[in-house]
Amino acid sequence: MAGEWVPDILGEGFEQLTLPLGDDEEGPVVATLVRSIPNPVRMLARPLRDVDVLSVHGWSDYFFQPAQAHFWTRLGARFHALDLRKYGRSLREGQTPGFITRLRDYDADIAAALRAIGRRRGRRLVLVGHSTGGLTLALWANRHRGRADALVLNSPWLELQLGAVGRQALAPLVQARARWDPRGTQATLDFGFYARAQREVGALPVEAYRAEWRPEFGFATNPAWLAAILDGHRRIATGIETGCPVLVLLSARSSLQVTWSPDMASSDSVLVVDEIARAATKLGRDVTVTRIDGALHDVFLSRPEARDAAYRAVDRWLLRGALAGA
Repeated sequence: MAGEWVPDILGEGFEQLTLPLGDDEEGPVVATLVRSIPNPVRMLARPLRDVDVLSVHGWSDYFFQPAQAHFWTRLGARFHALDLRKYGRSLREGQTPGFITRLRDYDADIAAALRAIGRRRGRRLVLVGHSTGGLTLALWANRHRGRADALVLNSPWLELQLGAVGRQALAPLVQARARWDPRGTQATLDFGFYARAQREVGALPVEAYRAEWRPEFGFATNPAWLAAILDGHRRIATGIETGCPVLVLLSARSSLQVTWSPDMASSDSVLVVDEIARAATKLGRDVTVTRIDGALHDVFLSRPEARDAAYRAVDRWLLRGALAGA
């Protein structure tokens, strides 16, 4: 059973709820739901007053951005963010950060969150996912068609940086190692440039930021986790149907380099955005891809101009198309 809502580290206007998920070999497993406490009076006349929003973070990440919550609540939606098992507020001592062997295991986290949100008849569900969270939610929507009314994917990790050919060559090796050394160490490819870019544009530091939950060079990865990601990419590449409109937000450019460049403060330094744009066409029949000039990997942590452009794109897409008539 879930516990009680308690004050969150984001301060006034936010609460968190621990969602028990049983035990694994590392001990008790939980997810954590964060909510922005709504003002019922202000929500009554807003266009998304019948909408519930559930946001899911990416790799080496957690929810720490109240501005995203405020965007949705200003439109009248009820906003919730989920720290998945072994991330952020849900990471417990002795656990391997982010460890998972199947992305579909997160179905339990999402189901617990939706129960806690308390879905009522007549309310609609918008899922918001960043990077690995975008991959996770797209696959979840495919398995649970009809549950979500719209997906907003913020630089979703839909394809490996090496592209489909590189993924297909690498996958058998990763899968073999995952079988005999699932928690083994792997070389890190995060040089800290993404975190540096966020500092350059003023997105960091912020209140309630915990470096131990979002390390500058990312968490160490392992073969079992990578095998799960590659299997997710494979499934996307074969073509899925999410069963609802999808908005994919991407930077206009990528800058994957082994040395720092000022271009990294106005581009995606994590993913190859052209590969993601191509992969996005495999998400279903109703997919909109919007490229944001000057955006970082997390478009909502970019410079103000790019960030505002991303929010305007979401607003237009929701109110003039995906949820028109709300």
